Amino acid sequence: MFIIGSVLCVCSCAVPLAPGYRILKESREIHFVPGQNPELRIHVGYTLVNSGNSDLNFVDAVFPDEEAFGRENLRVEVDGRQAALESLPPEYQQDEPSALRIAFDPIWKRKQKRDLTIEYAFREPKSPGAQITLGEDNFHLGSRGWFPRLQPPKHFLAPYPRRPERSIYTVRVPVGFMVLARGVPKGRKKEGGEIECRFELRKGDLAPYVVAGRYVTWPLNPDLHTPIFWTLGPMKQVPGPAAAQIMAAWQALEKDFGPLGGKMRVPHIVEAPELRWHFSGEEGPAAVAFPEGALVNHAALALGTGSDRFLEVVSHALAHDWFGDEMYPSPDAALGIAEGLPEYATIVVDEERDGLTARRQRVIEYLRRYDEARKHAIEKPLSITTMHDPIAQRRIALAKAPLLFVALEDACGATSVRSGLRELVSLLRGREVDYNDLRAELEQSTGKKLGELFRIWLNRKGIPDEFRNRYQPGASNQQALK
Repeated sequence: MFIIGSVLCVCSCAVPLAPGYRILKESREIHFVPGQNPELRIHVGYTLVNSGNSDLNFVDAVFPDEEAFGRENLRVEVDGRQAALESLPPEYQQDEPSALRIAFDPIWKRKQKRDLTIEYAFREPKSPGAQITLGEDNFHLGSRGWFPRLQPPKHFLAPYPRRPERSIYTVRVPVGFMVLARGVPKGRKKEGGEIECRFELRKGDLAPYVVAGRYVTWPLNPDLHTPIFWTLGPMKQVPGPAAAQIMAAWQALEKDFGPLGGKMRVPHIVEAPELRWHFSGEEGPAAVAFPEGALVNHAALALGTGSDRFLEVVSHALAHDWFGDEMYPSPDAALGIAEGLPEYATIVVDEERDGLTARRQRVIEYLRRYDEARKHAIEKPLSITTMHDPIAQRRIALAKAPLLFVALEDACGATSVRSGLRELVSLLRGREVDYNDLRAELEQSTGKKLGELFRIWLNRKGIPDEFRNRYQPGASNQQALK
């Protein structure tokens, strides 16, 4: 009761009870410099006020990972003077390895304002995938990881510094580039050989993303019933039938998991040659999500837009828009939720298109992948397999994770499970989600206690015999759903 009372007091009292600060103004600039060695120059500016109950010697900030983003030339200024950067104490570094401490000299007094600017560049990212791709005449930045995140003081009651009600960010690109970004467009301005595009973010908006390049558009006259393709040259084949299937997948995802926020009502399929498969960084056909669309590489387009494999990788990427941007998993649940849910969503898409037989075939395929993957590595329980484990172990978990949601459908019914996931996306939009959040929402929607089912699938190795028997050759679709 004391803790609850303290929190209520913090929320209702005007007198601050802990160290803290507020963001009064915030601006961001993304400047693309093209060429054989292209770079993205990032400039972020803040006006801060010390709104807490004590003076501050420093603030901590999480910066983009140096290797993943190719971050270079970090510079931080406070009130126009270069600030010293320090490593965090060892007890904090494990949770936030990319965080640094920004020192104040002189000390930041209560109620004082400070202007903080942060600059760095991205060159040759080591992990071109869902968060960044960078080419000679195109780039994209996802909705997380590329901008600094200011941290609250290390105090129990210190509030997290939130974005202001409205903020502006700009994207500077060469003339002739197309730009897709989150926020309300606030005008374009030509300066020499560049275009500056301005966007406004409001407090309830999710974090910004940007996709830009010297693209050719198909179709020339977009409508609300056809996905939009952006490619770096004219398409070799008109993707008419493929476009219809991609749109059907998008609509199936909307039907079962709810409409996405934002202004786009059809997905964009955008070419990004530097992209590698997001799960392991391997070469070959790849597609990853960006908010309200998917990036595809040369190898994926080379499959032919009408090929089953192309449609599969695009549908999987689009599913990440619901289970990666709208909500995002905690580190411990990153594989089971961030990968398992989109894989499960492709089963839903197949079922919407081709019925229960397609659902059953996809489940059998995941069982085959699971059995094959176990020949090459020792399985870890799904609950403790992470994105940092060796790829061989991750392949086991990647095959098993979507089957958890199939098992939930079998136990509770597809309608109630998908309704619960729809509520999860809606209620936790823009927030971190873990297995407990997932279970709580599904228990609410299904009216069943699911603790034992989650324990079996998350904490034990192997596939339950009952589940295997349900999908053995000879078992009917109706048996699979009992």
